[in-house]
Amino acid sequence: MLTPESLPTLQAILADLDLDGWLLFDFQETNPIAIGVLGLSGMLTRRHLGFIPQRGVPVAICHAIEPWPWNGWPDEWSRAPYVSWRELEAALSTAVRGKRVAMEYSPGNAVPYLDRVPAGALEMVQAMGAEVVSSADLVTRFHAVWSREHLASHRRAAELIATIAREAIVLAGRRAAQSTPVAEHELRSWVVERLGDARLSFEAPPIVAAGANAADVHYSPSPERPRPVLAGDVLLVDLWAREPGGVYADQTWMGVLGSPSGRVLEVWEAARSARDAAISFVRSRVEAGASVRGAEVHEEARRVLAERGFLRYAIGRAGHSIDPTQVHGAGPNLDSVETRDDRLLVPGVAFSIEPGIYIPQELGMRSEVNAVIAPGELVITPREYQRELIVV
Repeated sequence: MLTPESLPTLQAILADLDLDGWLLFDFQETNPIAIGVLGLSGMLTRRHLGFIPQRGVPVAICHAIEPWPWNGWPDEWSRAPYVSWRELEAALSTAVRGKRVAMEYSPGNAVPYLDRVPAGALEMVQAMGAEVVSSADLVTRFHAVWSREHLASHRRAAELIATIAREAIVLAGRRAAQSTPVAEHELRSWVVERLGDARLSFEAPPIVAAGANAADVHYSPSPERPRPVLAGDVLLVDLWAREPGGVYADQTWMGVLGSPSGRVLEVWEAARSARDAAISFVRSRVEAGASVRGAEVHEEARRVLAERGFLRYAIGRAGHSIDPTQVHGAGPNLDSVETRDDRLLVPGVAFSIEPGIYIPQELGMRSEVNAVIAPGELVITPREYQRELIVV
């Protein structure tokens, strides 16, 4: 988030990128990047803009009806309240005319996680004589990076949810063995309760999927269509949560109730090998001090899945950004197929590594860990991530 302490860092990045400033635009919470960087909170029904220049103090352009979202804006920084659209445009023109500014814009919608500014707002800024470029590198280097406190919070959450996921799979196996199988939605409720006991929060409930349901990437169990977790089932548990004020940990664990078939082992080993190849690829680049892009990591995972004969069932990206505010963040993703995300993985950014195999009407497999790039090393969480199927 932008603060008087972080402003010099951001302005140094602007200078390095040869930008005159960063223009952050939000209307009715359509731009979570702007909200996160500016630290806005509360009711956001009008247009809110913040301009951070390469030199000088930031400017807040806010409607007179809604000054409250800017309560954290330092007194020494500038405010330009407006009532009419003419006043808004005059203040904006003063800030950006003749300048090269970055906005949340992705040419050709190549990276939709960045493409948050309406075309009309972009045209308005350009009509004022500003050159608009994508804020992609700013988002990566400023908004998406973690602090030491973020990493510490993430690690605590990661260990807690790893324990809960493993215990959920064991519980399902025990219930099936006792001929009192637990339904998917009941097991999800158990996981939610355990997350609450651990004082972890989340925006959406976890995924618990048995058998062929695990092939549905975003499956949601429901009491309206209860599905018991039975002996012989593959079981996928995907959960994400964070401490209050912390950053997310996001993991997927795989189990099987009873002895796994050869087919199940084949699919598991392929998904695990793709994950491990992606980890090794990033780690080798980071430790060598070489650059690495998320798209390259995805290609490495796809190479393994192709060798194992499962590439046609790899319908998702190899991993997603986890930024300080969102579990599916605005930083670089591990993706070379779904979007054209060619951003670098720089020190401080975090992401999941989770190449998956999804065979319709049969089964799905993914083993998800999180990765944080630190100077000279790659940090993987949780400490003891899954290496073998949990057989219960």
